Amino acid sequence: QVQLVESGGGLVQAGGSLRLSCAASGRTFNMNRMGWFRQTPGKVREFVAALTWNGGRTYYADSVRGRFTISRDNAKNTLFLQLNNLKPEDTAVYYCAIQIDSGSYSRESNYDYWGQGTQVTVSS
Repeated sequence: QVQLVESGGGLVQAGGSLRLSCAASGRTFNMNRMGWFRQTPGKVREFVAALTWNGGRTYYADSVRGRFTISRDNAKNTLFLQLNNLKPEDTAVYYCAIQIDSGSYSRESNYDYWGQGTQVTVSS
């Protein structure tokens, strides 16, 4: 099994920044990708960003490209998401996830393990 624990969420004003972290533990040796998704009440969980764990290739949703940066620390099995120039519409619960197999990086159903989420609130 794999455990994921997110941290770093909070309340920030529009234009501000936050850095989210996701620490992975357990059977993490066969990860293909790690990603971030977000969800607001009444809406489906949407893809934010992902990266290939071994090669470091990155992927972003159009809505965050140029403002968010995904990165990793392989030695610590930790995933990061730097959120810059935040907007009120970025308000959501942010989840990290692990994908074991190949497949679309943006499809929620392709991810096998999920964290409990961390709240990001951006005030206008």
